[in-house]
Amino acid sequence: MSRSLAPHEVTITDSKVFHVRFRGLSLGQIELSQQIEAGHRDRRTPQLIRQSDPEHYLLGLIKRGHIGFSRNRTDVRMETGDVVLWDTSHPYVAAPLDSEGTVVTVLSIPRAMFSLPANGLDAALGSRFTTRRGLGALYRQFLTALETNGAECSPEDLRSLEQTALSLASGLLAQQLNVGLPPETRQQVMLRRIDAFIDHHLADPQLSPRSIAARHNISLRGLYALFDGRDESVASSVRRRRLERCRTDLADPGLRGLPIHAIAARWGFASPSTFAHAFRQAFGTTPVAYRSSMRMSSGPIDQPPAG
Repeated sequence: MSRSLAPHEVTITDSKVFHVRFRGLSLGQIELSQQIEAGHRDRRTPQLIRQSDPEHYLLGLIKRGHIGFSRNRTDVRMETGDVVLWDTSHPYVAAPLDSEGTVVTVLSIPRAMFSLPANGLDAALGSRFTTRRGLGALYRQFLTALETNGAECSPEDLRSLEQTALSLASGLLAQQLNVGLPPETRQQVMLRRIDAFIDHHLADPQLSPRSIAARHNISLRGLYALFDGRDESVASSVRRRRLERCRTDLADPGLRGLPIHAIAARWGFASPSTFAHAFRQAFGTTPVAYRSSMRMSSGPIDQPPAG
């Protein structure tokens, strides 16, 4: 923890339940860590701050249990689903409150990476935010996916995910602090929200650029403008993701009894012929041939072409 976050003074408060598990993932300048802990108390003291201060903000998501957090003689009890903001430059005390183990996921972000006003962020240190709805829920889902799949990502993927993490963290904090984001950051946050919305609604055959724009209260032209910097259009992005889901299902031995047209409908393709044509264009083979080849081969599945 001292290497990944900052030096702390650790006191065991209950030796019978004390345990700590710590794992980390580097996205570049931003570090993701998960802590499973019980029976101890962490203190970031003025002396430790003078000795070493990486000058990072820490955004912790309580995944399970409760955390007691004290700063400036103010005590706050955090519970499952809360996010708390603190930093390495000010003293604090934190302690897990559950004997079976509290689970906390932390993003450690250099102060210099935030474009939000530092005085506003510092005033919010020790504050609790909810992740039960809206942007907070998207932030929680992103961290969960990153914990589950991050270790399998390439260094290039992780650098891209670092920008996603920064955009979502900035958006969450800006929302809580009621301050504006720079235009570029606002666009990144909106794109992440749209990406999450598309992934969640791929099975809906009515999903289209127009419905996506309406759901996010932007014009169709505004939606197209957001995707201008990408290698694929909105419609192409939806089609690619649907095809990827279909391809995964076709390769799944547990779904061999499910007809191909049912798999296509499962991911929003209303017409079997339209699906077959799109699949052949994307992967160079028919759905029938692909499923047959997957039955005969246990080798890895090639990645689809982009776009």
